[in-house]
Amino acid sequence: QVQLVESGGGLVQAGDSLRLSCAASGRAFSSHTTGWFRRTPGKEREIVAAMSWSGNTYYADSVKGRFTISRDNAESTVYLQMNSLKPEDTAIYYCGATRSGLAGNPRVYDYWGQGTQVTVSS
Repeated sequence: QVQLVESGGGLVQAGDSLRLSCAASGRAFSSHTTGWFRRTPGKEREIVAAMSWSGNTYYADSVKGRFTISRDNAESTVYLQMNSLKPEDTAIYYCGATRSGLAGNPRVYDYWGQGTQVTVSS
């Protein structure tokens, strides 16, 4: 069992940066793939970035070059550094974990946090 708690969301202006954190508890976190997803009203949860237990990464095209996923296994924490934020990045951001390999499909993620709101004003 893995428990996830996100933090770091907020209201920022276009062009600003934010860093989201996802603190994990429970066993074997370091062997899980972790991912950041986001959801806006009326839309499905979509992948933003993911990192496998071995360090391989995946980024959605919309965030490549702006967002960076990283993890600190010693602290059982996953981060999402978001730079050059745009109004279209406004969403609830969720952290997920799965024992599957690097994956962008939210259906294969077994564990989820409660989400943190990110709002980017123009």
